Amino acid sequence: MSTAYELARCIVCGSADARELASAEEVRREIEELWAYHDSRLEPDTPPAHLLDRVAFSQRPPLRVVRCISCGLVYRNPVERARELEALYAHDTLTREVMQSLHASQREACRAQAMRLTRIARGSGSGLEVGSYVGAFLASAREQGWSFAGIDVNRCTNEFSRSLGFEVHDGTIETFDADRRVDAVAIWNCIDQLADPTSALRAARARLKPGGLLALRAPNGACYAAVRPLLDTPAARMARAWLAQNNLLGFPYRIGFTPRSAARLVERLGFEVVRVVGDVLVPVADQWTRRWAALEERVVKTVGGRLARWSRGDRPIAPWFELYARAVGSSPSEAVTRSVQPA
Repeated sequence: MSTAYELARCIVCGSADARELASAEEVRREIEELWAYHDSRLEPDTPPAHLLDRVAFSQRPPLRVVRCISCGLVYRNPVERARELEALYAHDTLTREVMQSLHASQREACRAQAMRLTRIARGSGSGLEVGSYVGAFLASAREQGWSFAGIDVNRCTNEFSRSLGFEVHDGTIETFDADRRVDAVAIWNCIDQLADPTSALRAARARLKPGGLLALRAPNGACYAAVRPLLDTPAARMARAWLAQNNLLGFPYRIGFTPRSAARLVERLGFEVVRVVGDVLVPVADQWTRRWAALEERVVKTVGGRLARWSRGDRPIAPWFELYARAVGSSPSEAVTRSVQPA
């Protein structure tokens, strides 16, 4: 079945004015470079399932990548229709072996996230993770004293996470119990893939207690926009490695938020930004990665992570960033409820 596309506007400011960052041909070339990069770093007999999120991604490559002239948001235009996107993620299946490997490889990075969340929240409490995947963050949050539930559209990964003893629900945050309130909502590594990020953030705001904390993690569109032009310069090798190591080469995302555009969106929805942290992609090396390549990744991401965190996420050097924001004022649902009360 062919993929249906539609023209898009910037979801942050609504503008249709954008400049092209990469054409379909340029994206195709980036993907070829991505395969060549990882081909030299993976064992020849690597099972296809272990190529996931390195050279193989759920979404098809973008036809075109643009950047909003007004607010800097990076996004696909045209973009896949929402109903096809949701079906794509809901029906992804992984073997238990692959899910166990992903859970183990993500624990270190998720532990750091859970510790940051605890420091910024000044303690632990109840929480909801949107896009809980294989439960690595749920496990790390529990170690820090949090009581997090997960929600994801993929029943395969949900069953795996439930088998580890976690509370995980099938669906989206919009379908989650509307009467349940939590101290924190975390949307790690998936706000950029959602069909309607604004709807998800609005639902998150409605499910937070007063003063509750929103935590987002997303690929930095500003990094892709700044580094991508270097692929045609003498610095191409370094630029290619930085983008490939951080899953930005070929832009396998629906949206590339920047710290500023993300802040603009959440502030419009009733949040106050309290912290932005620059970061790198979580480690992806596993038993199929050549030993020298695993060491290379660890060194690059250790040094790169320090530079990214020093940049506070507001400079293009950071390929990923985390944004933390507190709920202020009334939630959208509370405001609507009050507005319909009789005088």
